[in-house]
Amino acid sequence: MRIQHIEFIVSADQKHQFPKDHLPQIVIVGRSNVGKSSFINAMLNHQTIAKVSQTPGKTRLINFFLINKSFYFVDLPGYGYARVSKDQLEVFRRRIETFFTESNSLSLGILLLDSRRTPSEDDFIMQQFFRELGLPVMYILTKVDKLSNNERFVQMRKIRSALHLSEQDSVMFFSSKTKYQREAIWDMILPYVTQESEKP
Repeated sequence: MRIQHIEFIVSADQKHQFPKDHLPQIVIVGRSNVGKSSFINAMLNHQTIAKVSQTPGKTRLINFFLINKSFYFVDLPGYGYARVSKDQLEVFRRRIETFFTESNSLSLGILLLDSRRTPSEDDFIMQQFFRELGLPVMYILTKVDKLSNNERFVQMRKIRSALHLSEQDSVMFFSSKTKYQREAIWDMILPYVTQESEKP
């Protein structure tokens, strides 16, 4: 995937701020410490387009990044961060639900999971949310550079089993540090953001 143009559009907390151009939107979700910002930066070959913080839970708004003037990466607030108050968590929940119910341009969901961990209850909830929407989902297992080849095999099997995934579900390892499988992931994304008129 050749990235020719990246533009940060808006950090939104109200539906009137969401883009209204109906371009395809790839929504990216995951726990607060899963490496969401690092994933976005690595996929876009840009070191700072998404702010990486040493403190989990810093993404509080819904961030829209316009890619090649043809589709969006949508970065949602991370979930499962214990230090956020219950009131703040409720604000996040309403904000996310508003986005999903108001957007009519969702094309693909990307659920990031730490390759070293067992999926959490929050991960299961997000998976179910995607399924109820009927939205296609890619499962990206981050931080794979921290695993040996044998550990990768074991964790892939565990995560697939925990989430009750079939062979048809797209599950891929990824490393923001080495950009392992970056191009393969782009190959999976592109069919969801290509305009109908451009498809073969």
